[in-house]
Amino acid sequence: MDVSGGRGRPRPGNDESAEQAGPDAPATGDTHATGEPPATPADPTHPAGPGAAAPGPAAEDGDTRASGPTAEDPRGTGSGPAHDTTGTGPAAPDERAEPHQEPPADRPSAAPDARAPGSAGRGGGDRGGQLPEHADRPFAHSDGKGPAPQRPEERRRGGLLMGRPFGVPVYVAPSWFLVAILITWVFGGQIDRVLPELGAASYLVSLFFAVAFYASVLVHELAHTVAALRFKLPVRRIQLQFFGGVSEIEKEAETPGREFVLAFVGPLLSLVLSGLFYLALQAVDPSSVPGVLLAGLMVSNLIVAVFNLLPGLPLDGGRMLRAVVWAITGKPMTGTIAAAWVGRALAVSVLIGLPLLTQSGALGSDAVDNVGMDTVLDALLAAILAAIIWTGAGNSLRMARLREHLPELRARTLTRRAVPVETDTPLSEALRRANAAGARALVVVDTDGVPLSLVREAAIVGVPEHRRPWVPVGGLAQDLSDGMRVSAELAGEDLLDALRATPATEYLVVEDTGEIYGVLSAADVERAFVKAMARPS
Repeated sequence: MDVSGGRGRPRPGNDESAEQAGPDAPATGDTHATGEPPATPADPTHPAGPGAAAPGPAAEDGDTRASGPTAEDPRGTGSGPAHDTTGTGPAAPDERAEPHQEPPADRPSAAPDARAPGSAGRGGGDRGGQLPEHADRPFAHSDGKGPAPQRPEERRRGGLLMGRPFGVPVYVAPSWFLVAILITWVFGGQIDRVLPELGAASYLVSLFFAVAFYASVLVHELAHTVAALRFKLPVRRIQLQFFGGVSEIEKEAETPGREFVLAFVGPLLSLVLSGLFYLALQAVDPSSVPGVLLAGLMVSNLIVAVFNLLPGLPLDGGRMLRAVVWAITGKPMTGTIAAAWVGRALAVSVLIGLPLLTQSGALGSDAVDNVGMDTVLDALLAAILAAIIWTGAGNSLRMARLREHLPELRARTLTRRAVPVETDTPLSEALRRANAAGARALVVVDTDGVPLSLVREAAIVGVPEHRRPWVPVGGLAQDLSDGMRVSAELAGEDLLDALRATPATEYLVVEDTGEIYGVLSAADVERAFVKAMARPS
């Protein structure tokens, strides 16, 4: 299929009937989180450590395993599952996008009405019978308002890049330094009580523990990453953050069996690490510095594994439950709904049960009869964990709905009718031709009709009406790069991937023959995406 552009002016009659809007087929995309962090229209994320954040984006389970039009972002973000190793909740849509999060320019928008003059699509049928913003106005008077697409780098900042194991970038978010300080302070005090002879050095040992613990969280996330790559699922990145780690996987597993394996490998590796630290502990003095460190790492990895195995989204156990329900019913959406509501029930249980267990002494501490500072801190921790789990479960539902509606986003339906003009054509004359043809876009062509550039709507709005007869359209146009030429046949995730690869405000849409079909505005895609997400599944 040739989408590189080509000769030919747009054929008349760019409008298709509204009934031909778009398919209903569900979209894929999944984000695994191993401890459950935040995203991306990437699927969002799996958390890998106690307190991990769940996917946001663009990141929800359907997944945001990372992801998705992340929030997280049709074009970014992330649009696949994210594994969070912290095990505590969804990761914030970053950034895919994008959730993603990790959205952004990658989020589609309401389809234009193909029959209205000035409608945005040369074949733009309207699924909901509504015109896109300003579609009922002549192009010359468009005010250019509407959601401005955000580039991936504007949507998400990964933090400090630490390396690229298996080709996947690993980032340390600024929030990690906060948790490192917290761990150093809390664990340092405990070491000081066990090994008082260390003095101030106990906090140095505690800092080493914080780094070693997050290294094990990274191993947990790498387990998800390796499994995803094995299943040919692209992984956008791994991020270590306040509540653990997140692996942002941009696609959803194709089968429930793969989904189960993808979720299970993280907790499994944490259990293996806990066992290895236990064996190493047998060879050293438990009251020595190595013994205290090994004991702490053994217990912390065991907690990460157990927490992530709890059967509710956005935890790995929730993804495993989703896979089981999916396998039984044959419907991934049913599995997501079941696992998300179990996750919400789990959040309520943590909120109420954790403080009660702590106060009763069931977790190994002395029973407390009165309310003190420790009780307040336990309640605060429970509230934070419950909020992360509840938010992650909701993100998973939103990401699943996103994937379900993605196929409705079609380049042919959303494309604006365009008129070809030559470089030296005055803007006023170009706008007159566009309004006469009921078009809302201008394509600058050479004398043979080969497209050279696109006239940006924002640039037109910035030219006062009295100056338009003296301003040539060539001065307002953006040169076409290969990535700004997209096929009219693109739809759903393929369309978002194409837009994500080359962020821009407008794209030239061409037929397979290379003939100009029209211009696709990122703002229209954004509105269509928001409209699709607002409709119930």
